[in-house]
Amino acid sequence: MNSLSEIRSFLLALKQMGIEDLVVKTERELKSFIEEVKKCNKCRLAETRTHVVFGEGKYDADIMFIGEAPGEEEDREGRPFVGKAGRLLTRLMEDAGLKREESYICNVLKCRPPNNRDPEKDEIEACKYFLFQQINFVKPKVIVTLGRHAYNTLFETDEKITRIRGEIKKFRDVNVLPTYHPSFLLRNESKIKEAMEDFEKAKYLLLRYRH
Repeated sequence: MNSLSEIRSFLLALKQMGIEDLVVKTERELKSFIEEVKKCNKCRLAETRTHVVFGEGKYDADIMFIGEAPGEEEDREGRPFVGKAGRLLTRLMEDAGLKREESYICNVLKCRPPNNRDPEKDEIEACKYFLFQQINFVKPKVIVTLGRHAYNTLFETDEKITRIRGEIKKFRDVNVLPTYHPSFLLRNESKIKEAMEDFEKAKYLLLRYRH
């Protein structure tokens, strides 16, 4: 399920409620935003990408997962977390009672760094506006940051994920829970238990909000 179809479904629901003016305005803004991201050439990654990986999921999801950057399979398909790391992410979500189709998933960077290297500072600076706009559109109640780059981008810091994982912090009044990136877990399977605890904590935060 891609983000645009979710957006259209949400806007149709608003329209059926009679919120015509808001639907037209929001639809125009969202389409313009998505096109802006797809055409972005603010950094060197525009030269090597196959697809811009915008993000996908439920437009008004209560929970949002933010990763680092697209990998090879994501770049090829234009969707986030569809490779091995994505399958592990889906498994962790399901084991914690979270549904991928009811969440929103994206990355800090919208283009793949060559050879899946770490994002560089200027690339994050060029792309973080898009991430913050996605947060503004989705308005999640809980954000799960996957790996240090997502967390450090939100809070403009330089923390190690091993130090801050599992600690709840507020970003614009939204609960943020940092945990390991699934790619890291594929290389360090002994940490999967800790990650599972974090996903269960994220589920608890959601339930607490809803009740």
